[in-house]
Amino acid sequence: MDHDGDSHALRRDAILTAITGAGLVVGVIATLLGAPEWVPSLAYLAAYLAGGLPAGAEALRSLRRGTLDIDLLMVLAALAAAAVGEARDGAILLFLFSLAGTLEDYAMGRTKRAVDALLQLRPDVATRRLPGGEREQVPVDALRQGDIVLVNPGERLPADGRVVEGSSAIDQAAITGESVPVDRAEGDEVFAATVNGHGALAIEVTKLAGESTVARMIELVTEARAQRSPSQRIGEWFGRRYTVLVLAGSAVAFVVLLVLGRDSSSALYTTATLLVAASPCAVVISVPSAVLSALAAAARGGVLFKGGGALEALGKSTMIAFDKTGTLTLGRPAVTDVVAADGDAASLLALASAIEARSEHPIARAILSEAARRGVTADPAEDTTALPGQGIRARLGDRHVWAGTHVLMEERGLALPTELRSAYEELERRGATLIVVGDAETVHGVIAVADTVRPSAASAVARLRATGFQHVAMLTGDNRGVAHAVAEQVGIAPEDVYADLLPEDKLDIVARLRQRGLVAYVGDGVNDAAALARADVGIAMGAAGSDVAIETADVALLADDLGRLEAAYRLSRRANRVVRQNLVFALGAMIVLVGFTLFGNLPLPLAVVGHEGGTLVVVANGLRLLIPERRRATGGAPARARGVRSPAEASR
Repeated sequence: MDHDGDSHALRRDAILTAITGAGLVVGVIATLLGAPEWVPSLAYLAAYLAGGLPAGAEALRSLRRGTLDIDLLMVLAALAAAAVGEARDGAILLFLFSLAGTLEDYAMGRTKRAVDALLQLRPDVATRRLPGGEREQVPVDALRQGDIVLVNPGERLPADGRVVEGSSAIDQAAITGESVPVDRAEGDEVFAATVNGHGALAIEVTKLAGESTVARMIELVTEARAQRSPSQRIGEWFGRRYTVLVLAGSAVAFVVLLVLGRDSSSALYTTATLLVAASPCAVVISVPSAVLSALAAAARGGVLFKGGGALEALGKSTMIAFDKTGTLTLGRPAVTDVVAADGDAASLLALASAIEARSEHPIARAILSEAARRGVTADPAEDTTALPGQGIRARLGDRHVWAGTHVLMEERGLALPTELRSAYEELERRGATLIVVGDAETVHGVIAVADTVRPSAASAVARLRATGFQHVAMLTGDNRGVAHAVAEQVGIAPEDVYADLLPEDKLDIVARLRQRGLVAYVGDGVNDAAALARADVGIAMGAAGSDVAIETADVALLADDLGRLEAAYRLSRRANRVVRQNLVFALGAMIVLVGFTLFGNLPLPLAVVGHEGGTLVVVANGLRLLIPERRRATGGAPARARGVRSPAEASR
């Protein structure tokens, strides 16, 4: 991929657009100040060259391919305006057209940046073990099925494979989105680009680099991004036909006027007037005037739209799907409940902290963090031994103590005391990870650890549903128990919960949802990249979101606040209304001007005034989007100019 070339082209287009705009501004100011005629003429010439030459070159390429496109119409309309002494109109037209092209080039580069970010997840080299036991460093692309690779603690796995030696906790969030690292031992499947935890592993490669899960994700992102939106296809269809219609109409009008007895000078004047009247300047600016204003308003509120297409799509979406981990939840495990058999939660937490003190496992850190929060202290236990998939056993003085899953409890011939059973079953139903704590003789209690729901999640889901989303779903790589527990807390119906998903599963579900309407997808992780790209509008959580998700998404929330979604959705719908109003007015005004030109002998100055007046109206209407919406809705307070309402504000 020639990313340097892409960046150079984007910089070149941006510079040419800036020169076009500068020439326009200088020309207008020079005219207003009464400068010599050559000053505005020179400024407009610079605008014409900077804005017109790229469009002219594209028009010539299209002509060589046998097609007529909007570039040709823009150039001819600008030249016609200059020919009749209205170079300023042509400069305005070329500036807007150049700006739109630059924004489009920026949008096209997002797929390549997303793919680059995905590629960076995978290590470049791997440590391969030879049959004699020696080790060698080899490029990941050189690995073959059956090779044994060695992965030290903290390293990323270089390939998809199967564990043949060792055990560890693997952070698979990049692939499956699971909020808690999963224990992996001999025979278990692991994925490239995931992060090894505390143990050294030997892994047998089962997939080549080009066939790995992360490689598939790259392919999915690229394929999804390549699908053109309906609006884009309609716009291209209209542009080609509108160009042919205007050019053919102008030529026919010139011939008809000659046949009716007009002299060639008068016929040419009327034809030039027709080109100005039919010039789509107001139509072209109808969308960017509204879109750019809306994008600026959204940015002030902490929401970044990556183009007008995303703005339009969000406002038209009828369904929204959320990733769970890091989106509806905080993405990190925390202790939710401490249930002691004797009712002494502090003593139970102290015992668990002593056992987990030397462990680096995220669940252990969650327990230690909760103990610190409650002011509970304990000396570390001795002779600690990690039991993969089960927990930890240790010695505390002359006591043999342990903390882990129910399997560890059952292997010691112990059972839950009666007073703990109902609490254990309830916590298990809620989908929490349960750590049983005990010694050789009895079970002392249960500690529940779970990925906690964001404080704003439930209110955000309720407001989005009330605002206009007809369907709210949740997609996650976590198990069904955890998924349904979170869905219950945030107000998502059980039938709208999809669990145990890999990235391709999320992609399939988003594709199925799209058959029922436009879908917005909210995610934060690498595993969400393909779904973000496939959705009609992908929304990435900002500060907590991965680089890949943000690059792939159409919208980025610059803060981890789901409350911003409602304001962004309202703004999108409002922008769509303004765009429709602008287009109806601009097309109507153009039709009226063309009619008066053909049948009422409209003078060129009046055509210019009508054209400019229509342009000013649509610009002013678009600028209204910079004004905060004042009306109340769904019980919320008026939106603020410099921010999206927080849940607390919305509830006042």
